[in-house]
Amino acid sequence: MNSEPEIGASAQARTCVVHADLASAVGIDARDVFPPVYATSRLVALMEIAAARILIPCLDAAEMSVGVTVDIVHAAATPVGAEVTANARLVGRDGKLFVFEVTARDPAGEVGRGTHKRAVVSAERLVSGALRRAEAGGQGYG
Repeated sequence: MNSEPEIGASAQARTCVVHADLASAVGIDARDVFPPVYATSRLVALMEIAAARILIPCLDAAEMSVGVTVDIVHAAATPVGAEVTANARLVGRDGKLFVFEVTARDPAGEVGRGTHKRAVVSAERLVSGALRRAEAGGQGYG
């Protein structure tokens, strides 16, 4: 890292919910039936993006941040077409991990909140580790 972000630093990420963002779109087969509302996995991703944006200016060119833990409550359903905004605020460190408070809102109010931790890693090391796992498991990338 070329610098350390300040405690209290914040960032946000915003998206408009489309059909691919709905819980009903994330199933793998016909048994996976979920409601046509914003998927929790998409909410988590938006919160992660907001948190990652706080770290981006502090990273060296060969580094990236990765999510390590997420502990959120998804408390309200958001329909297709609504805009969702996630806010992240750096609240401290847990060893090498950066700890963020995350919240998300749609036009009707808060839809989720919680905490998220991120690590700063070498991008090359991360990718090479993933490739080693694929080779060990007998899987290739197509």
